[in-house]
Amino acid sequence: MFVSCSKEDDLSGTAVNPNTNKQTTGSSSNDLLSDKKFKSMIVEVVYVDGFEPSATAITNFVSFLGARTYKPNGIIVIKRAIPSSGKATFTVTEIAAIEDANRTKYNTSDQIAVWCFFVDGKSVLDTSTSVILGESYRNTSFVIFEKTVQGLSDSPLEPSRNLLETTVITHESGHILGLTNLGAPMQTDHEDTAHPKHCNVSSCLMYWASETGHGTSNMGSGTAPQLDSQCLADLRANGGR
Repeated sequence: MFVSCSKEDDLSGTAVNPNTNKQTTGSSSNDLLSDKKFKSMIVEVVYVDGFEPSATAITNFVSFLGARTYKPNGIIVIKRAIPSSGKATFTVTEIAAIEDANRTKYNTSDQIAVWCFFVDGKSVLDTSTSVILGESYRNTSFVIFEKTVQGLSDSPLEPSRNLLETTVITHESGHILGLTNLGAPMQTDHEDTAHPKHCNVSSCLMYWASETGHGTSNMGSGTAPQLDSQCLADLRANGGR
């Protein structure tokens, strides 16, 4: 899906092939989790002007990755803004096109690259009763619908911006890491049959509500949901911590 045949060189002169970052979601589970091939990770955080994620959420994101993956040479984050496309709603195909036009970091011989995009619009899949907060759509790519996140946070009876961003970012990270039944083989049967590729434990980070507006009412504790023991077992069995 969304495959390009072009090859490019990065600024260091090392040949990179963007195709390696245009595979199906979950297919790089072991590469992201283990140090078998990639000893470090670079995370390219790109946001539309005016929709920058909070520093706290990004710190929590990196902490989440560090706690679940083996990257002895570290996890690097680079962050920058891009102009708005002017659109109000987006399909995954349109999000992928924005990535193709703006992504600068791809896998190299020993460093795996992740693209995290914060867009100033909503998902085309939103309805009057349900909204999409984030979506993982490639093996190392996910989008956060930041306009929707901002609209559902930092008001009375709503979670804080930091909390909601952290929850959605780490949930989508869980998908590219292979959860649930999405590249990291399940050690026990815990996939939600009503919401495929999500955990059936309601308190788990990978429960379906974490990436939709339905989950905001369950954040009264003030802390982001954590991975349950079954999801942790899946990651560890596929090379993670």
